[in-house]
Amino acid sequence: MRRVLFWAALPFVLPQALIVRKTARRFAAAAGPACGAVGNGKRFRLLAIGDSIVAGVGATTLANALVGQVASALAKPLNARVEWHALGIIGADLRQIVQDLAIELPDEPVDAIFVSAGVNDVTGLTRTRAWRLHLAALLQALHRHSPSAPIVVLGLPPMQRFPLLPQPLRSVIGLRAAILDQVALREIALHPNAVHLPLKFEARPQDFSDDGYHPSESSYSVLGLWVAGAILAKLAN
Repeated sequence: MRRVLFWAALPFVLPQALIVRKTARRFAAAAGPACGAVGNGKRFRLLAIGDSIVAGVGATTLANALVGQVASALAKPLNARVEWHALGIIGADLRQIVQDLAIELPDEPVDAIFVSAGVNDVTGLTRTRAWRLHLAALLQALHRHSPSAPIVVLGLPPMQRFPLLPQPLRSVIGLRAAILDQVALREIALHPNAVHLPLKFEARPQDFSDDGYHPSESSYSVLGLWVAGAILAKLAN
């Protein structure tokens, strides 16, 4: 029913979508190298793969973006030197992540992985079947690369609260995000090494960077704790 509602509403919000696409501010990826390390102790390798969230849009450096925040949150409880590696492309949908980034995985297996994808599939109108197939392909590729690594897949954020998006476009996009998130949840359940991390929170304007679309550095810090918690829970199983 929700899919029917989305496609029925889409023609009415397309003019808004085109205006937003034309006028939205474009932020660059976070500065700094794509690899880093934090903490002391045993070696623990963290891989982040995905879209602009992994590229750190909204943060000054990758150390302050999500991958750096996750690494920092893992270092103390693991008593480890967490070596992180970010593979992110601004604007990438799941198909591009599978085709372009899955072939750039590190030479050696890693100890944990997190994935950020989906927002560009929502705005790019990826069909649910293609979304599920691409997600399955990515999870399989990551598992082949690092068979022992837990894979945390970030859920779709509450796009109906993104300040950049006007109403009624915001509600329609939020509906589509919820649809893809449910599809992802069902697919991830088929992969024992993977876990879905819901992003259900009361998003406030101050939680976003100045583009009204990507997280602020403080939001990356909070989200980093959530992702690290999901990784630690999976490691403990």
